[in-house]
Amino acid sequence: MPCCDPLGLCQYQTNKLVRIRSVRLGSLKWSLNGAILLFICIVMLWNRKYQEFDLVVSSITTKVKGVAQTHLPGVGDVVWDVVDYSGASQDKNSFFVVTNVIVTKNQKQGKCPEVPSKGRLCRSDKDCEKGAWDQQSHGIQTGSCIKFDVMKKTCEVSAWCPIETKTAPPRPALLAAAENFTVLIKNNIRFPAFNFIRRNILPQMNDAYLRSCHRGNDSLCPIFRLGDIIREAGEKFSDMAVEGGVIGIQIKWDCNLDRLMQRCLPRYSFRRLDEKESNRTLYPGLNFRFAKYNVVNSVEERTLYKAFGIRFDVMVFGQVGSICLLYLSWSLIASLLLWTFVLENLLLAGRKENAESSTPTISYQLLI
Repeated sequence: MPCCDPLGLCQYQTNKLVRIRSVRLGSLKWSLNGAILLFICIVMLWNRKYQEFDLVVSSITTKVKGVAQTHLPGVGDVVWDVVDYSGASQDKNSFFVVTNVIVTKNQKQGKCPEVPSKGRLCRSDKDCEKGAWDQQSHGIQTGSCIKFDVMKKTCEVSAWCPIETKTAPPRPALLAAAENFTVLIKNNIRFPAFNFIRRNILPQMNDAYLRSCHRGNDSLCPIFRLGDIIREAGEKFSDMAVEGGVIGIQIKWDCNLDRLMQRCLPRYSFRRLDEKESNRTLYPGLNFRFAKYNVVNSVEERTLYKAFGIRFDVMVFGQVGSICLLYLSWSLIASLLLWTFVLENLLLAGRKENAESSTPTISYQLLI
């Protein structure tokens, strides 16, 4: 017979199946399958692939509290309350706190020499163009060249006089006491797909709790000391208060509405958003100007304030998940199919290896 089949075309090989009844080996088999199924379920629960998700819709309101007293050059001792240091306006989802200031007193409408750093130096009236101005000017040129000081002459301008001359903010910051101010952040969220509403002031938080809570021993406390916010952002309040800056307050909601794993609590984090190095940016910090007007001897006067401060931007992120039977079924079927595919490939690889050898293959089937 071997001579009539030199290529082995008439040969046939098959596996032999042997069933073994063993409690120990059967238990081992089903324990292995159970462990694999448990691993699939844990991964599915960890990744929450069985849930339907919705993104957060949020609103923010803030309330800053604190009082400070500071000595302003040329003005004297001034008490600052929330109306004074909160700035002229508040943007949506943010609040501003003044930390430093430059004051120019008793300005009146009139004519005076332009500041050399803003206007060009001149030698005669020919160097000044009447009616001229630019983006850096404090007023409109009159066409006259007058003395600014003993050494310099500049073009005369029609403006609020005397013109602000000091540009560098005081060091240390005049309102360094703002470090101890506090802010109450009220965050209302909604997940429209599930009609689920929550706020960061939880139901168990009463008035007594809000008066005594502190972030140092309660991470859910919605009242924050400004100095603690700056510190957790990796900055030093005394340094940042000089020129001002922008701090981001991030509130993250990662909610789970499943009955056995229900949770929906905010997590707070803080970071600086602007460039803090003065030598790496043209206009470091944050500042704006405002004025307080009064009338003296029937003449309107104003006190000009160049305020430096910190703006806090509150940003809310989040999602909510709830079990979806369709997604759950898909996840289970996909996981089981994947495991079946892997197991089948392993068996095929074993059969191929046995087929290449001359030894007959015996497969064992465990019965329990």
